Amino acid sequence: MTAVTYEKAQRLYPGSTTPAVDALDLEIRDGEFMVLVGPSGCGKSTSLRMLAGLEEVTSGSIRIGDRDVTHLPPKDRDIAMVFQNYALYPHMTVAENMAFALKMAGVGKEERAARVKEAAALLDLDAYLDRKPKALSGGQRQRVAMGRAIVRQPQVFCMDEPLSNLDAKLRVSTRTQIAALQQRLGITTVYVTHDQVEAMTMGDRVAVLKDGVLQQVDTPLALYDKPANLFVAGFIGSPAMNLIEGELREGHAVVGGHEIPVDRAAAAAATGPVTLGVRPEAFRVVGEGQDGLPVKVTLVEELGADAYVYGTSGVEGTPSNVVVRVPGQVGHQKGSTIRVTTDPTAVHLFDNATGRRLNP
Repeated sequence: MTAVTYEKAQRLYPGSTTPAVDALDLEIRDGEFMVLVGPSGCGKSTSLRMLAGLEEVTSGSIRIGDRDVTHLPPKDRDIAMVFQNYALYPHMTVAENMAFALKMAGVGKEERAARVKEAAALLDLDAYLDRKPKALSGGQRQRVAMGRAIVRQPQVFCMDEPLSNLDAKLRVSTRTQIAALQQRLGITTVYVTHDQVEAMTMGDRVAVLKDGVLQQVDTPLALYDKPANLFVAGFIGSPAMNLIEGELREGHAVVGGHEIPVDRAAAAAATGPVTLGVRPEAFRVVGEGQDGLPVKVTLVEELGADAYVYGTSGVEGTPSNVVVRVPGQVGHQKGSTIRVTTDPTAVHLFDNATGRRLNP
């Protein structure tokens, strides 16, 4: 069993008064693909580097399986790291790059060759084993970096934004390959990214961090459906959730004189001003004469089956932009005004003072 456990793990850099990672409590199950996600500076890469032994743990502890590795050097932790910049030796062939760590560990030549061959077959690199890194594309180089990690047969993979140097199309195909490969190998993996779409499509579970503090950890679908607070609600989802300030009156939220139905149990839990969260797909356009939030269309993003309407409501308390998903080819025109409403069950309520979600 190779679970990874952070127990009140903290990293405070010298000269700083605020921890880069603050009392992180996180358990990563054996064989799980855990994604750490958040904006730049949130502590996700620092958390990964603490696990790898590349950053000192100021307080708390980190365990890999039953071993406390808090103060062990990186070479004794049985982890393999995949970096953003590939970190390949330019003077070595693909095969030599993949086998280098095994050679340093004293693994015999025949076993090295066998492991490299097996990893190359997994990653479709058989035809490139005799090439130098400069003769490979970015995606191929990243696969070589993956292969170098795989041949070590570690207990844990640590991946620090490995796809950020690839173009958009290649990122989509490569993240699918990485997720499928991890599932086949069954090795516990901790993966860092700032791209929440990448996190949602790859992770068994996703841990969202902000300013060094863990905000929520759950499955991608649970994060999307039940964000724990305003930050997670606004960060997870593309396009982002619409966050609208409102006033509660008799089981309804009132925004600039327009009523938006809300869940009564959530409304009953409110003790002060609230923010309403509505996903773009949860809005629906209503016809003439029906009450709804007015949205003046500024842009229509046609995606074929669907379209996103971007607009401004001109209603106090609403954000500068409101996003509504509508069926494709409906033909909403720039400059026109549509009215939207939603169902009570689709509205997330958040306490303005704490940011906490109020829905049951």
